[in-house]
Amino acid sequence: MKAVRVATPGGLEALRVEDAPDPAAPPGWLTLEVKAASVNHLDLWVRRGLPIATYPITLGSDAAGVVRETGERALLNPALSCGTCEFCAAGDKSMCRDYAVYGEHRDGAQAGLVVAPRASLIPIPDDLSFEEAAAAPLVYLTAWRMLITRGRLRAGEDLLLWGAAAGVGTACVQLAKLAGARVIATASTDAKAARVAALGADVVLNSAREDVVARIRELTGKRGVDVVVDYVGKDTWARSLQCLRRGGRLLTCGATSGHDPVEDLRHVFYRQLEIIGSTMGSDRELRDVLGLLFKKRIRPVVDVVLPLADVREAHRRLESRSTCGKIVLRV
Repeated sequence: MKAVRVATPGGLEALRVEDAPDPAAPPGWLTLEVKAASVNHLDLWVRRGLPIATYPITLGSDAAGVVRETGERALLNPALSCGTCEFCAAGDKSMCRDYAVYGEHRDGAQAGLVVAPRASLIPIPDDLSFEEAAAAPLVYLTAWRMLITRGRLRAGEDLLLWGAAAGVGTACVQLAKLAGARVIATASTDAKAARVAALGADVVLNSAREDVVARIRELTGKRGVDVVVDYVGKDTWARSLQCLRRGGRLLTCGATSGHDPVEDLRHVFYRQLEIIGSTMGSDRELRDVLGLLFKKRIRPVVDVVLPLADVREAHRRLESRSTCGKIVLRV
């Protein structure tokens, strides 16, 4: 089979589309014949080098295709866990110390075939394309847990969402609107802003030319927003704290601009702010959010579909921050 492989971390040159052995499914596992696999920021980090990854490795956490043994159309749950620890026993495998994500801790899904436990291959409706199905699991699971489970987002609250044109961002806009929040989003270009507005954001600020902190004060009558979603990190963190109301909640699931921001802790304790971290989610949370997808209450945003051989172009586009939504590779 063909697979996107990284033998030694590095730049775009580290990406290789090469022949790899077909994986063998252990007892109780099935084989997914991959039709589409999406690209995430996680792929960039693994390609550049992560201490928790073992190289060489096949990239990719998201995939959709046909289960070889049953003929079912299905998508892949991006993560595995031990199934026996206290967190798994409580139904929250994302807290498991042995939590393993495809394409990070084990060979991933940007390949002709991927093997998974039967329960990790979730049937998809016939009217959902493989490309849309592959674009959904990681970003919608991440957004659901961060906003709904951990973030406790409620109807009537004001939400500031940085970088809303990202894959997780487009998911957050849709889920926040379903929750009844007012969504104030940022985007770095007018074209991105228009696409984010079309998803339902109430206000979209151009972060390249507007003072976001000042605009938030104006839009909220100097009160500040109830919730900020910040997966940008270093470039926006200080402003995120300034935008929150007293007792507000700052949610984070990543740090695409850097993990070491300058932080004035006085904002945190004096205004009694909550800093809430979130990563991925449980099987129940994935099925909950996929239920909305299957009922067409949400829809994945696919920016472009490229052939597997063009994976370097996919990484280049993602690094340039020129996309809105997900890049999908057709296998």
